[in-house]
Amino acid sequence: MKLSMQIGYSGGFAESVAQVQALEKAGMDIVYVAEAYGYDAPTLMGYLAAETDTIQIASGILPVYTRTPTLLAMTAAGLDDLSGGRAILGLGASGPQVIEGFHGVAYDAPIQRTREIIDICRKVWRRDEPVVHDGKKYQLPLPEGQGTGLGKPLKMITHPVRSAIPIHVASLGPKNVQMTAELADGWLPILFHPERSRDVWGADVDAGLAKRSPDLGPLDVVAGGLLSIGPESEVGGFRDFSRAMIALYVGGMGARDRNFYNQLFQRYGYEAEAKEIQDLYLDGKKQEAAAAVPSSFLEETSLCGDEGYVKDRIAQFADAGVTVLNITPIAPDLEGQQRMVAKVKELAG
Repeated sequence: MKLSMQIGYSGGFAESVAQVQALEKAGMDIVYVAEAYGYDAPTLMGYLAAETDTIQIASGILPVYTRTPTLLAMTAAGLDDLSGGRAILGLGASGPQVIEGFHGVAYDAPIQRTREIIDICRKVWRRDEPVVHDGKKYQLPLPEGQGTGLGKPLKMITHPVRSAIPIHVASLGPKNVQMTAELADGWLPILFHPERSRDVWGADVDAGLAKRSPDLGPLDVVAGGLLSIGPESEVGGFRDFSRAMIALYVGGMGARDRNFYNQLFQRYGYEAEAKEIQDLYLDGKKQEAAAAVPSSFLEETSLCGDEGYVKDRIAQFADAGVTVLNITPIAPDLEGQQRMVAKVKELAG
């Protein structure tokens, strides 16, 4: 099992790079760089590429609406070259509030768009021939009657370091998960509950895998949670650090009737809790919403406890199909985080 970590989108580039450098030495395999409506992810990814040696550098995620498919391919290829073949293109749909509110782009057909983007990116990287794509959402070149009529098929000028850069997709809904299992190299399910994931996603993952090309190899599943190793009396309280984030996603990430994370919480069996968290959050009672997040969910989606407990939790994630354990190490300093990552690397091995 590989280890990964997430960098947020609130700035602090120098501090983030120092953390990644330290944890790379301890065995961290992948770092995901988030993008919402703050700084862009590729800028920090390029910085990380220049300041690290072995860790894979992934976007986590680039919203599919914010760039053309070929620009996504060019960005990933550039980062892959800069890092010596360590880039991962993480894609996702984000949500209507960000895409329509901040980017001014209609939030339509996210699954179809992602499917076509994956196809176009792989065509760009292979450079077999000039890129032609006639899809429902993207046409390359523009068809007759649109634009100036001067567009022509083009092949990427530069030669990518790799003709197949890994693509990871963040997805939650049934059809989106099916598409991810069919086409992507990795799956990024947020709020992953290892014991309940099979009931929620099992049939959809199986349906997608049944259509998967053998050339793609196995699907990586990237999930995990907060990590702290020590006596329960000392580290159990760290689980509460997730409350505000979960309340934000379940309660406020989307409109009342169109919140994918709230729908997922309900599918886990927390129907009443999902409604309460959303009602409180949308009423401006964010602290109360965080307090309403069930303690059982915090425990079952984290890795905070003594060494034996953490080892058991790693096994639970592995049994749920997780191949990349995505952790947020909590320790007083970087040396403490390094020791923790090294221990989890040992336990996961």
